[in-house]
Amino acid sequence: MSRLQDMLGVELPVIQAPMAGVQDETLAIAAANAGALGSMPCALLGSTQLDTALERFATLDAPINLNFFCHAMTAPDPSQEQRWRDALAPYYREFDLDMPSPSTAGARRPIDTATVDQLERYRPRVMSFHFGLPAPELLARIKAWGAVVLASATTLEEGRWLQHHGADAVIAQGIEAGGHRGHFLTSDLALQPSTEVLVQALASHLHVPVIAAGGIAERSDVERMLDAGAAAVQVGTAYLLCPEATTSTVHRAALRDASRETTLTNLFSGRAARGLANRLMRELGPLSNLPPAFPWASQALAPLRAYAEARGRDDFTPLWSGTKRRHTDDARSAARVTRDLAGLD
Repeated sequence: MSRLQDMLGVELPVIQAPMAGVQDETLAIAAANAGALGSMPCALLGSTQLDTALERFATLDAPINLNFFCHAMTAPDPSQEQRWRDALAPYYREFDLDMPSPSTAGARRPIDTATVDQLERYRPRVMSFHFGLPAPELLARIKAWGAVVLASATTLEEGRWLQHHGADAVIAQGIEAGGHRGHFLTSDLALQPSTEVLVQALASHLHVPVIAAGGIAERSDVERMLDAGAAAVQVGTAYLLCPEATTSTVHRAALRDASRETTLTNLFSGRAARGLANRLMRELGPLSNLPPAFPWASQALAPLRAYAEARGRDDFTPLWSGTKRRHTDDARSAARVTRDLAGLD
């Protein structure tokens, strides 16, 4: 058993990636019960929803990783918002829908003092962060109750920064990974290497454990990352078709379609993320100056997404996926996916 597994208190060197919008507590618990570190995305949870999850996790013997965002929250920019609404207006006319009024409801928000106050009542054993780390005073409180802190890096520079500022382990998020890029020191995608290359660099320069994330779908991928210097792997896409996931019908259908390719896009949130290409990405270009800054792009898209999904279409749906999704199969439970990744019968 590796030092990281001892730190986390888990049987297997496998972490089920936190995936907002496609999972709830059920997937995290199923992965944890199979010996992995189950993860719960918390950036979109209100205080009541977070309490419900924390109360459920408190009854478990296995730890659950609680994941939060640490981005700087920018104020909405009316000119950016209008530019985005103008770009989306033809779609609203096509479907004879009314454009919604500008709103800040449901936006992804960074961890804050009130959230740490709430968490401190439960003292979760593992927490992970995307887009850097919490403010120093908040991180000090989290570490004071004994939580193991994981955080995502997309470059060697970010990994060094995370280690210096208190991360107990660094998640090497390669360019192949699905969902939002965790970058926070640079947004230059050309500087963000493959998972294997990033793992090798981080493992050579850091003294904290490194976790590989991106392009990992089967046991051979896990072995390759462990050989490269990773202490564990974090896997998301392989869990998306599990019955315990809440992945939508249109998202599941897209994942099963071998002809669908992934690309990086900022259209759905204003920040680069990897997903399967769809109509919006093809027609507006996957990386565009049209959306407002993260996290304000999704509000104006919501009615279009709901309209299309109700008709079985994924035109405006963020279809997050890593580059490798072989062997994603509805018949495989989260426990089966976990054990397959760990090389267990």
